[in-house]
Amino acid sequence: MSQPIDEELRVLLPDAMAGDRKAIQELIRLIYPAVIRYTRVRIGGGRTPTAEDVSQEVCLAVANSIGRYVDRGRPFMAYVYGIASNKVADAHRLMSRDQSFPTEELPEGESTDANPEEVALNIDGRNRTQLLLDGLSDKARDIVILRVIEGLSAEETAAIVGSTPGAVRVAQHRALAVLRKKVEQGE
Repeated sequence: MSQPIDEELRVLLPDAMAGDRKAIQELIRLIYPAVIRYTRVRIGGGRTPTAEDVSQEVCLAVANSIGRYVDRGRPFMAYVYGIASNKVADAHRLMSRDQSFPTEELPEGESTDANPEEVALNIDGRNRTQLLLDGLSDKARDIVILRVIEGLSAEETAAIVGSTPGAVRVAQHRALAVLRKKVEQGE
């Protein structure tokens, strides 16, 4: 997260913890972009629940638990990513049990959206990325997501995962080397 957003969260947090609805709404508005990016990477496409569904669950959980939040000196986003990680794990458990692909209604006519081949390629790419990331340890996967996809600094990532910036850089380097090797081997 960028410094201005971190500062905004820090300012909003006391009021949100006290139950101020406007502060909670603003807090959710600020965290949602990071949450949706995180869930999109971790969920993959074409599945139910969608990344958007899980992101809403994360935001709802943050809003419902904000009164019980305890500041332990870590960035507030570490708390948010912790909830997001749990919700993503719940979604993966649900997806492993539910093998159906429901649709709300049948189309009336020809679609102007992406053709099935394009959709399949996009989903396949996301699913392959998900499989590659799933081959990493939880901490390494979170570091890659936070550093490469979210664009956080080593210092910000270290605060979220409970490590040092140097250890985050080393873990990122090793994780990317593992991913590179798997891609080269066609895994």
